[in-house]
Amino acid sequence: MRTIDYTTSLPGASHWSLEVRRGSAMRLTDISGDGNVGMLFYNPRNLLERYNAPDSLKCQHTFKLTAGHCLYSDMGRIFASITHDSFGWHDTVAGTSHKSAIDKRWGKRDYQSHGNQWLQNGFDAFLVELAKYGLGRADIAANLNWFSKVATDDNGAIMLDTSARKAGATVDLRFEMDTLVVLHTCPHPLDASEEYPRADIRIDLGAAAPIQEDDLCLNSRPENARGFANNALYHIGI
Repeated sequence: MRTIDYTTSLPGASHWSLEVRRGSAMRLTDISGDGNVGMLFYNPRNLLERYNAPDSLKCQHTFKLTAGHCLYSDMGRIFASITHDSFGWHDTVAGTSHKSAIDKRWGKRDYQSHGNQWLQNGFDAFLVELAKYGLGRADIAANLNWFSKVATDDNGAIMLDTSARKAGATVDLRFEMDTLVVLHTCPHPLDASEEYPRADIRIDLGAAAPIQEDDLCLNSRPENARGFANNALYHIGI
């Protein structure tokens, strides 16, 4: 990030949304090392355009997300690039947590009975934020899970690799187009912790450094160069 102009902390089991402008940067920090940030992207000028997890993985020949990777829309454009990452392995295949799974793992709690100690789930957290923009259940796409690494066992079952957790881990996003960002800090759907995790996440917002010819994200894959070209075409006249 070139500058940090705004900083906030999002408590665990919370949700937030904001429009991030092209040329801005966002830094996420897992303060305790126990965090998970579920995130979705939408084009605020055309909410039908949203994050496409399969294309983001397929065109970059990867199963994980880390520095050098771009986050694609379903129109072949790049919402954001990962310019820095001290964690090294972020998930975008496992989805988000649901109320039924949270109730089964940690017990049923609701706000009316338990106040702020109730147990929020990622799916409902997304719905609360999406409703602010006229979006709903049908608009939830496959999401990212920052600071969560998944692995497979010998039988092919996917599990959360908790050994990868790092207190103070950071990831920086550079936004390549105006983007509606929807996020929550609810547990990863594969989290098997004994107690419901409530990990705070710090969010820094500011200006991104200009893209240089040797930019890691631009040059990491030939497909990314085409993605940046699609963005350039989209922004003609703006």
